[in-house]
Amino acid sequence: LGVTGTLELVVPLGARLGHPMWRKALKESGLKDELVDEVMSRIAADYVPWQENSFPGLLGNVVAGRIANRLDLHGTNCVVDAACASTLSAAHLAFLELQTGQADMVITGGVDTFNDIFMYMCFSKTPALSPSGKIRPFDADSDGTLIGEGLGMVVFKRLEDAERDGDRIYSVIRGVGTSSDGKEKAVYAPFSPGQARALRRAYENAGVSPRTIEMVEAHGTGTKVGDVVEFEALKGVYAEVSEDKQWCALGSVKSQIGHTKAAAGSAGLIKASLALHNKVFPPTINIQKPNPKMGMEDSAFYINTIARPWVSHPEHPRRAGLSSFGFGGSNFHLVLEEYGAARNEIAWDGSVEIAAFSGADKSSLINGIKSLLKDDRPLAAVLWESRQSFDSKAGHRLVVPASVDDMTDALQKALTKLEAGEEPEYYGAGKAEGKLGYIFPGQGSQYVNMGRELACVFPEFLQSLEETGRDIAQAIFPRPVFDKEEEKEQQAFLTGTDKAQPALGIMERGYFHLLERFGLAPEATAGHSYGELSALYAAGVIDSEGLVALSRERGRLMASQGDDLGTMMAVKGSVEAVEKVLKESGTKVVLANKNSREQCVLSGSAEDLEALVPVLKKAKLRGIPIKVGAAFHSSYVAGARDPFLKFAGSVKFNKSDVPVYANKTAALYPKSAK
Repeated sequence: LGVTGTLELVVPLGARLGHPMWRKALKESGLKDELVDEVMSRIAADYVPWQENSFPGLLGNVVAGRIANRLDLHGTNCVVDAACASTLSAAHLAFLELQTGQADMVITGGVDTFNDIFMYMCFSKTPALSPSGKIRPFDADSDGTLIGEGLGMVVFKRLEDAERDGDRIYSVIRGVGTSSDGKEKAVYAPFSPGQARALRRAYENAGVSPRTIEMVEAHGTGTKVGDVVEFEALKGVYAEVSEDKQWCALGSVKSQIGHTKAAAGSAGLIKASLALHNKVFPPTINIQKPNPKMGMEDSAFYINTIARPWVSHPEHPRRAGLSSFGFGGSNFHLVLEEYGAARNEIAWDGSVEIAAFSGADKSSLINGIKSLLKDDRPLAAVLWESRQSFDSKAGHRLVVPASVDDMTDALQKALTKLEAGEEPEYYGAGKAEGKLGYIFPGQGSQYVNMGRELACVFPEFLQSLEETGRDIAQAIFPRPVFDKEEEKEQQAFLTGTDKAQPALGIMERGYFHLLERFGLAPEATAGHSYGELSALYAAGVIDSEGLVALSRERGRLMASQGDDLGTMMAVKGSVEAVEKVLKESGTKVVLANKNSREQCVLSGSAEDLEALVPVLKKAKLRGIPIKVGAAFHSSYVAGARDPFLKFAGSVKFNKSDVPVYANKTAALYPKSAK
């Protein structure tokens, strides 16, 4: 295990050795022996007394020793101290144990709970603590670190052994690089060339190029000097293999939990492994703007500030780098790789839970809640049982969603309402009336990061992203930016017809399969404009490959109809009133969509639509511009009709028993595939 030096008891037990000096000073100050004895007794009472476990309790090696003792382990038992790089130094030793066959399994990680006043004094005097009270790794306003504490342990095995034993594998360690800074700088000063040495050795040891690394979990302490030095090393090493810009997500878990010193590498290792396992880029918080001194925009890196789905690269598996550096010039870097390209599990963090109850009457729900509240087993297990026994066909049904901390209060509120004869939220009785229909939206509904939270949690979305293509996924979930103009550029890029249509297909397919997971299926489908393709997919008329092909070709053909593709405007008001305005104004604008009796959409040039706004206002109608890539359902894109019809002939259409309502006529599609 990685453990820095001695433990908390060292300071109070060592301080007791000052008693003779205190007594001497008190006596020399003229105090009588009786008063000196009283003062000394009161001082001694504030310190931990010596006992049987005092000596073991202040020795760092006993952290590992006690675990080996309790678990009856017979292999190597020790701790390794490399200051803030202690975890990865211990991991390095663990790899050697496995590679040499000394052990078949190693428990390793980092342990640090040494955050007493002495440790705060050390960091304050350095100085390294943040006056603002926030860690901002690589940020323009970073002003220091905060110290945290934690225990983080993992199990390492040789890959073939873990596979043979049926273990859950979170990630694969491809390689490790280590180095020392040598004598170039002060022993406590970070040194970029020394860190770069560890990086290069790691990639050489792993047999991979840095160009294949798409995420780096940095040491990232939030100190101005440390972050700049670290970034200089990263920037230089990655520039050696590619001139491409900003392909690799950079972050530090310290922004969220503080600098846990000896355990810092353990937190980073767990974060990177879970990122690979869940196929998600995790966020680094507190970042307002990257430090301009680093020139990040001219490097391989960008700071990832939000959780984003991690879509695979066609040429290599997902890979992450992990750095940890310590006082004394200790540098370590690991290369991690995903195990298995598919994600089959929900990436649920457990922060929100659902209690579910069903029965023949309300009293059965009441009894169910009371029983759950009395159960003293772990809450997650009890709630899981409630969901397993839930019957969606029961006469009375109730679900209670809440955070883990608020679940008891939420259950109590639901119980109070039921006992008062009222209906809590998310309560249902009897069979739902009517049939279930799905309506899929069309172009104009797209926006950057749409469905991001669900895409990070549910495998259905990740699969949909993978099947459509990395280029479209990156248009939906682009790298985070810190400038309003860049945000507008990203939105404009996604609004382009060739990107927007397949992007909508990705998300609508993902939502459809997510609802399937929860047992829902449409009894009829319909789509607005582009959404008609998704409606056909949901009904089973076209398959996933057909949806992707049709979406891409439809978007491409419409986008290729000229430089000026026009735009659209929604109008709130009756169809009759809008038609009257268009007729009387003599405008070239056309009525493109009749969304409802009280809403229409117009297509035309930006100039013609802008000129129509005051005319609409005079008629007491409100026009709202829509962010679209073209004036759909108008002459602007009419040239795409015949080529698209020809292309559609190459796509297989299947017979379906699910009714699909046509966009233009509201008539049913024929059941025949022809």
